[in-house]
Amino acid sequence: MRLILKSIVFVFILSNILLAEQEKNDNGRLEAYNKLRNVMRMIEERYVDELTFNEIVDKAIDGMLSNLDAHSAYLDARKFSDMKIQTSGEFGGIGITISVRDGALTIVSPIDGSPGEKAGLKSGDIILKINEQSTLNIAIDDAVDLMRGEPNSQVQLTIVRKNEQKPLVFNIARDIIKIETVRAKRIEETDFLYIRVSSFNRNMSNRVKEELKKANKWVKGIVLDLRSNPGGLLDQAVDLSDIFLSDGVIVSQKGREKEENIEFKATANSPYENIPMVVLINGGSASASEIVAGALQDHKRAIVVGEKSFGKGSVQVILPLEKSEGLRLTIARYFLPSGRTIQALGVTPDITIYPGKAPKEDDSFSIKESDLKQHLENELEKVTPQSKDSQAENDKKDTISTENLMDDIQLKGAVDILKSWAIIKPEQTAQKS
Repeated sequence: MRLILKSIVFVFILSNILLAEQEKNDNGRLEAYNKLRNVMRMIEERYVDELTFNEIVDKAIDGMLSNLDAHSAYLDARKFSDMKIQTSGEFGGIGITISVRDGALTIVSPIDGSPGEKAGLKSGDIILKINEQSTLNIAIDDAVDLMRGEPNSQVQLTIVRKNEQKPLVFNIARDIIKIETVRAKRIEETDFLYIRVSSFNRNMSNRVKEELKKANKWVKGIVLDLRSNPGGLLDQAVDLSDIFLSDGVIVSQKGREKEENIEFKATANSPYENIPMVVLINGGSASASEIVAGALQDHKRAIVVGEKSFGKGSVQVILPLEKSEGLRLTIARYFLPSGRTIQALGVTPDITIYPGKAPKEDDSFSIKESDLKQHLENELEKVTPQSKDSQAENDKKDTISTENLMDDIQLKGAVDILKSWAIIKPEQTAQKS
């Protein structure tokens, strides 16, 4: 009986402690809500421009989301509609993918053949101004809105680029951006297949399978080019990796909620798992590109060549609100098979090859986040228009010639690795029957 009484007393005390803690939490929440309500009331009554309460609420939500991280955002009806267009494979604009790095609006990569690429925009360029509007503290979605417009209309970008003493100004004509996600060519005088994947849109992995099937009888080596590929759909990254892996984890994601902790694994059917393979990456390879490169690297399935990737390894979901609005919210982070994270670190290649001369320590573009805003404000004062020649493309040929290889030192390095692989381990060049 005494033991039962002690148990009852213990439960009673524990219940009181939990109730007190809950009451404390509830009071804390109530105080926070009251603070927010008072601030919104002051804005509604005293702000210099008259704002409706709904406008104030929208601005509050927008500010709250944008202060979480660079990829979380409030999507009003227009932005929510634009978001649906981005994975459709065709949209209007100049054809660049952007992100926020160290507080600056940064070009992750221009899309192949887009007006942005032809004008000379490069991965790592910082956008200082869009037309006459400064990008300091601008939201990504607002920057995208400014750059989109009617085909043939002009947009002006002011760019800060490493090793350039003054900002560069680019006047670019907008166009309908049609994303050709996959291009494949035979490398001349070899049995190597070059596969260029420019983005991870719908059906990308099926297109790669089609090209591999065409080359099935002769292919003895593969170069998968993910340079300046900003990423896209996670399922396509998993499917592409699965083409070349027969088992093991491809990528996992981990968040606060248990249901967000997911492992994506390779399936047993991989007819191309024994073909020697090199993956090309650079600073414009992000998100899904980093998942593929990192997974193949961790499984020692491919040699990764080029430059360190961008470092975008977080998971966003779209949560619908009322009236066709929504939130884009970061809910998890990606982890490669070895357990390492991509976020802010990127994938380091097995063999580093720079497209030109290797950058020196003193001429790399490295600014601490605390100093970046002041630096960009100073750069605004140095704007001087400079013209850029368009870059010609020659993508109509079915093969990559030896002469073409000499113009792309990273691709040449990949081909040389495959040639060495065939000499050292000739049995691995045979396909799995």
